[in-house]
Amino acid sequence: MNFCQAANTDFSTFVGSQECDQGSAFGGDFDVSPCFTHYGCPNEMSDLPGNGRAAARGGAASRIPRCAPPQRQRQTPTTMARSPRINCSFRPVFHERTTNEDDSVLTQQLWKLARKTGHLNLSNKALAKVPERLYDINEADADSKAVNLEQLTIKEEDAWWNQVPLTNLDLSSNTLTHLSPKIANLQQSLTVLTLHDNALVELPPEIGKLEKLMRLNVSHNKLSQLPRETYSLPELRHLNISYNAFNELDPDISDLHMLEFLDAGHNNIQSLPGGIGFLVRLTALLLPHNHIKELPPDLVNMRSLQKLDLMQNDLTCLPEDMGLLRKLECLYLQHNDILELPNFEGNEALSELHASNNFIMTVPKAMCSNLPHLKILDLRDNKITELPDELCLLRNLNRLDVSNNTISMLPVTLSSLAHLISLQVDGNPIKTIRRDIIQCGTTRILKTLHERALAKAKEDGSDVAGSTLAAGISVTRLSGGQADDGELPNKYPDRYKLRHTRTLAVNLEELTEVPEQVFQIARNEGVHVVDFARNQLSTLPSGLQHMHDLVTELVLSHNLIGYVPQFISQFTRITFLNLSNNLLSDLPKEFGVLNTLRELNIANNRFEFIPNGVFELQGLEILVASENHIKMLNVSGLKSMPRLSTLDLRNNDIDLIPPTLGNLTKITHLELVGNPFRQPRHQILMKGTEAIMSYLRDRIPT
Repeated sequence: MNFCQAANTDFSTFVGSQECDQGSAFGGDFDVSPCFTHYGCPNEMSDLPGNGRAAARGGAASRIPRCAPPQRQRQTPTTMARSPRINCSFRPVFHERTTNEDDSVLTQQLWKLARKTGHLNLSNKALAKVPERLYDINEADADSKAVNLEQLTIKEEDAWWNQVPLTNLDLSSNTLTHLSPKIANLQQSLTVLTLHDNALVELPPEIGKLEKLMRLNVSHNKLSQLPRETYSLPELRHLNISYNAFNELDPDISDLHMLEFLDAGHNNIQSLPGGIGFLVRLTALLLPHNHIKELPPDLVNMRSLQKLDLMQNDLTCLPEDMGLLRKLECLYLQHNDILELPNFEGNEALSELHASNNFIMTVPKAMCSNLPHLKILDLRDNKITELPDELCLLRNLNRLDVSNNTISMLPVTLSSLAHLISLQVDGNPIKTIRRDIIQCGTTRILKTLHERALAKAKEDGSDVAGSTLAAGISVTRLSGGQADDGELPNKYPDRYKLRHTRTLAVNLEELTEVPEQVFQIARNEGVHVVDFARNQLSTLPSGLQHMHDLVTELVLSHNLIGYVPQFISQFTRITFLNLSNNLLSDLPKEFGVLNTLRELNIANNRFEFIPNGVFELQGLEILVASENHIKMLNVSGLKSMPRLSTLDLRNNDIDLIPPTLGNLTKITHLELVGNPFRQPRHQILMKGTEAIMSYLRDRIPT
């Protein structure tokens, strides 16, 4: 026997002995042929019909023998004992949770962590029922009581006297349908209870015994009402019942005297109960996506209300005395059936008014003079036919959207709005401005309006200051250019306007200096807002020192300021400072003493680094430093700012983002687009702040 014959013989023997005994594997119930019976032995491929190599040999048969199918063996009790049936039973992935499975989620490690920190997170665990052991978490367990003194000296942190009661319980994103009455066992400690994204159909009345509870979130469930005992919680400040099946709010909700935040959006609420005005501490009332047709009269008694969201309802009007909401800052009225807006007399703090997709036909002239701090006015998709000249009274307006109305002409007074950076007028039959100019955007439109205002001034023989104003309009600048009492120089507001608005605003006048007399008079009238944007100042006016203990907002954007004098440190009440679009490259060392400053805008300057004085601002919440030449990030400096929540560093020269930036968890809004760094990638930047910070934390070396 030659080598080839021996190899073929051995292979044949191997195949015969290695056949898959599938019949025995399944207990002998199936007649299964050997593995190669169906397709043939791989070595017989040359003998298949049409094979080229077989034809080349003249049809000679292969010398490799076929695999003969073995005879089926009859199963006997003996053979069945040798090859037992395989148990194919298994538990499917999707099955009804058992109590034991739910109890096993609360591991000993989680238990110890909760006893040590007072926080227990059981979110997204597929729980169908809360582990029974949880309700006794505040009791000392047998193990901790049984340890001896020697064991405690080794691991004293596990001792029961070093453990803290549970204050924060997170059961969100599970499949809970009910909550046990045993929740009352946590009445002496629990302050935060998070139950959103479950399948709860009701809450137990015992929840009213959680006398320390301050935050309750039951959004995204199937609740149609809350137990009456809920409204007796004495410390409840935050209540979220959005995305449920509520048809009404219980009148007893007015008993929650400490409530500061209420979100009842995305329900089926038809009306608000009388007496809701007793919630005098409420700062945010969110009721979007309901079917509310009318607001109760006592709503205006919520004197602390700052945010009111009523979009996607069935409102046709607003209370005439909306002005009683003195602290209201944001009002959302989109997608209702409102026919007209009130005058908002008294709502001087209002900064955002969103009223798109309604049936509003006119913009009240009085409204324009009553909202000096309005920054966003959204009136798109309405029935407005004309914009009043009085819009120029909205001195702080940043964004105006009147697209998709029936406006045929834009008032030239819009060009006097120094802070207007977004003007949307698409979808209107405007005939006075060419279409190509409108398509060029806000800057070109305002430039065209300004040129027409100058041309009109020349025709009328009036000064530039009055050229942007219609006759009879009282604005911060006198239309005649001279103060009524003769005390103020040309181009400055009169005493009455200073006293009424508490604002000294002079824009678009190409000022290079400001007389001290102006600031002295402004101080006497109690002015606390100073705005000299869009002029040609090279530094801060020296007369500004007269108002160092009054000014809360200082706007000097769009000037030629190259340095900031040291006396800026004397402004002990300033909360907002805008120095954007200037020529600054540094700030004085004394800048860090401005502990009251909450928002700083130094965008569009020449900074190559964030000044050290900025890192000493303990009260700063918003820092805008985009459009500069900043090359590196000082993470340790940013870490020393305990209240910083918004950081805008777009379009700089930063080539490396330190991973430790991800540890600054108090930053909730981070902008980094437009820098030359490679990591994080653009796709991650587009996902938002949370994704960026998570990515950076994952790259911190361990």
